[in-house]
Amino acid sequence: MIRGGDIVRGSCLLQKGQPYLVVEREFHNPGKGTAVARVKMKSIKDGSVLTMTIPTQQEVEDAQVEIHNCQYQYTDQDNYHFMDNQSYEQYEVPIAEHEDKKFYLMEGDTYELIIWEGKVIDIKIPYKVAFTVAESENYIKGDTVSGATKPVVTETGLTVRVPLFIKQGEKILVNTETNEYVERVNT
Repeated sequence: MIRGGDIVRGSCLLQKGQPYLVVEREFHNPGKGTAVARVKMKSIKDGSVLTMTIPTQQEVEDAQVEIHNCQYQYTDQDNYHFMDNQSYEQYEVPIAEHEDKKFYLMEGDTYELIIWEGKVIDIKIPYKVAFTVAESENYIKGDTVSGATKPVVTETGLTVRVPLFIKQGEKILVNTETNEYVERVNT
């Protein structure tokens, strides 16, 4: 149990039988009455958002989640396979539950797995990821318009719109929340 006044951004609370991650917390002390914490939470399982006002002295149940740094190894027909960097324990994560992560996982890279009640409920993908351009069409100089873009395909199969000067084999930085090109990465 955790008191409303002790809740901070990043806390995990148990609401409606599932874990929620606190993404915003605002402390409010009215002139009369008790102080409250206004909390905005996002479900770790399905991404739904929940907003609550919790008196600072009231206790709420905190979710006991574990975070493990794990190396992504490979994908078979049904699962992603990870190995814990500390204990070498193997985790199989069903592709069907995390279909949206497939273009961001690269073999050998380390990701945070969020585990609740012995089951992996989320794979934390970094905010920005560097990819190598696997397929790109060339353009002819003079065919450009200000801000023109073209689609390219990364080594994981993700399609991203990039400026015309990006060529096959170059590395680009992509925002994983919006799938948008950020910048070219100089190696």
